Amino acid sequence: MEHDHREAHGHHHDDDHVHVHIHAPKDFGVTFAIATALSVGLVAVQVFYGIAAHSVALLADAGHNFGDALALVIAWGAHVLARLNPTSRYTYGFRSASILAAILNGVILLVVTGAIAWEAIQRFFEPSEVAGITVMVVAAIGIVIYGSSAWLLRAGQKGDLNVRGAFLHMVGDAAVSLGVVIAGGLIILTGWNWLDPAVSIFISAVIVWGTWRLMREAVNMALDAVPPGVDPAAVRSYLSNLPGVREVHDLHIWAMSTTETALTVHLVRADGKTDDTFLMETAHELDHLFGIHHSTMQVETGEHACRLAPTNVV
Repeated sequence: MEHDHREAHGHHHDDDHVHVHIHAPKDFGVTFAIATALSVGLVAVQVFYGIAAHSVALLADAGHNFGDALALVIAWGAHVLARLNPTSRYTYGFRSASILAAILNGVILLVVTGAIAWEAIQRFFEPSEVAGITVMVVAAIGIVIYGSSAWLLRAGQKGDLNVRGAFLHMVGDAAVSLGVVIAGGLIILTGWNWLDPAVSIFISAVIVWGTWRLMREAVNMALDAVPPGVDPAAVRSYLSNLPGVREVHDLHIWAMSTTETALTVHLVRADGKTDDTFLMETAHELDHLFGIHHSTMQVETGEHACRLAPTNVV
């Protein structure tokens, strides 16, 4: 008896291949370009005045903002790469480049932050006069620029995780710049120049905390771990309760990029048969319930043991 194998894929190739179309999000290429230009311009201003004002806190904020400028470029690049067509060699396209870029971004952030923290520690032993007003003015400009960038990205942050990440970066930068403004004000009021390196160390700790989370998530994605927003037990339960399904095996869920999730699975049905409606509805529900955009399902009769059925076989 022959098996009736059908697979649900991303688009309709023929009678045996079915896809649920995912609508592309609004093109935020211009928005990313504007936000990146503003961010890079601010970094240049902060570095210049940070050196002129002898403010390591301002330089720390510049380092933080430089890292987030890289994050914006990564988000922008991922936004562009996600729209490139697959090739015969890169059959999934270039979506996963955003994962590799996130790892690189994390490494750069850690190196820059380490250098800033080391300089701040040295400033504790050799404090220098800090131009508090200059620090406050430049950091205040940062609040305006990053607040504006967040406003530009706000429209897409609800429907695109990539845009949401950039949006949260901008909101965080505005908050850090506010901290630098407060430090500058306290230095003017108290004359305590040690507040400058103290704030820079605090900013460095915040960067390391966020970077560690970025690195951990990026490495997990690179290792094809189930994305944190998907509950694999819930997915298996849903598939197991589909009409006629007696067994679910060879279930794999992984991130195709920082914004898309894929799934492959074998479903054993009583008669081993299915139709396009079953596949399309299941793919639609996987997208709707779990955010799994690209699902591939193979249906089997169970008459012969599948060599991929054991949990220890990949």
